[in-house]
Amino acid sequence: MSSLLTKIRSWIVELPYGLLIVMAIFMAIAPIQPEPHLVQKFQWLMNGLPFKLIDVFDVLWHLLPMILITLKLLLSKKAAP
Repeated sequence: MSSLLTKIRSWIVELPYGLLIVMAIFMAIAPIQPEPHLVQKFQWLMNGLPFKLIDVFDVLWHLLPMILITLKLLLSKKAAP
């Protein structure tokens, strides 16, 4: 298990920031019409509308690049002397 975590960690650290930033911007605004999913789901939460499991997956999917950037920043800080 430790070997798998080490491989995942090194994979995340090796991801280029440029690619992650482009992916994060694209996924944050997708789909452009009628409104981005993240905006739509945030409005649902603010209005107290119910979430289905697919909605949770959708939010996580659109946030994935931002989550990877955060993990990369945290892991890179740990690895720095």
